[in-house]
Amino acid sequence: RDLADMGVHSIAIKDMAGLLTPKASKMLVSAIREELPDMVIHVHTHDTAGAGVASMLAAAEAGADVVDAATDAMSGMTSQPSLGAIVSNLKGTDLDTGLDPSMLGPVNNYWENVRTLYAPFESGQLSGSSDVYEHEIPGGQYTNLLYQSRQLGLTEKWPEIKKKYAEANIILGDIPKVTPSSKVVGDLAQFMVAQNLDAHSILEQADTLAFPESVVQYLRGEIGIPPGGFPEPLRSKVLGSRGLDPINGRPGASLDDYDFESAAASLRSKYGESGISDKDVLSHALYPKVFEDWKVFERVFGDISGLPTNLFLNPMKIDDEVELEISHGRSFLVKLTSIQATPSPDGTRKVTFTINGEQWFFNVVDEHVSSETTTREKAGEPGTVGSPMPGVIVGLKVGVGDEVKEGDAVATLSAMKMETVIPATASGTVERIAVNVGDKVEGDDLIAVIS
Repeated sequence: RDLADMGVHSIAIKDMAGLLTPKASKMLVSAIREELPDMVIHVHTHDTAGAGVASMLAAAEAGADVVDAATDAMSGMTSQPSLGAIVSNLKGTDLDTGLDPSMLGPVNNYWENVRTLYAPFESGQLSGSSDVYEHEIPGGQYTNLLYQSRQLGLTEKWPEIKKKYAEANIILGDIPKVTPSSKVVGDLAQFMVAQNLDAHSILEQADTLAFPESVVQYLRGEIGIPPGGFPEPLRSKVLGSRGLDPINGRPGASLDDYDFESAAASLRSKYGESGISDKDVLSHALYPKVFEDWKVFERVFGDISGLPTNLFLNPMKIDDEVELEISHGRSFLVKLTSIQATPSPDGTRKVTFTINGEQWFFNVVDEHVSSETTTREKAGEPGTVGSPMPGVIVGLKVGVGDEVKEGDAVATLSAMKMETVIPATASGTVERIAVNVGDKVEGDDLIAVIS
């Protein structure tokens, strides 16, 4: 009623985890339709449990005007329910969509072929998951979290991560889970599994644990105030130990205006006048780290926009030949002739291409080969700071000789899309830094020594 009084044109039911059952869909939509007979009702769900088609049919029968679906090749599991199934089930009824099932075939065939090009990005999920009714992981996050867990070396603990997701949600206040709040819950769940923590230990050790940065930002109030308020005393412990003040009210209201002109000048000074567009300036404002990583990639590999998708995603094999057009009317025939069988001592291999009949030789680093095996020291002794989980060091906050207090930031660790600030385990002087930015580390690897 409040929304209708505000003059909204439609009401959307966003079932991001796919928790709607046919019965629940009928009850919810019927109640809204009875209250607001002229309001447009739009229902969105995910098919994680496999009940999506039945739930959307029930929603339509109860009075929903719009239900979301996906073409068959892209439907099911954590995507939307099948468009073809919904259309076929409603054909010949009062709710007939008017879509011709035979016309959907060519569209489906097209997307089946497109999907094969992106096979390297498939999560590996092979079936639905009815336990979504217990853990409530949103469909868009489920496959991301599965992939991230594999990258963190937690594949065998995937069932435990799903259970910890439900536990992490309660720890954080049973919050609505949609980007970015769902990421906060997922980050905490993976952190709990990696560190073998439960709700009791999270609260007991809240002032010393190296929580993921997203969790700290959430508790500070950087993504807003949850409907039920922040969990206490967890929030006070986390913020107090880090010397952080909470944000009161809507965080955007206290943000300074962004100086686009100054940002554009700074970027063009760094990357060149011709290398920065207005879109680049906006991209940097929204995602500064991602943008800087992209510019490094672009500096190393050049403009790759002309590469066909399948060639970008899948390496060429010996004797493969492709034609690459770099500008209108200008193309090259590129053939992979050979790859050095045994890597050189520096970890590179000589790769030979034939380009328009002429041989070209490149020394390429083989990232699967290490010139020597490095065994890192482990933390554990008093004054040592260790990595809380596997990842990459993306920032060092202190140097040798710096004075630190227990809880101060020592380094930043990145594990897939999750960043964690590693705190000092004691007060004192930084005696030694055992890592560099870019180093890959495992759990408990030594980061620093404080004396």
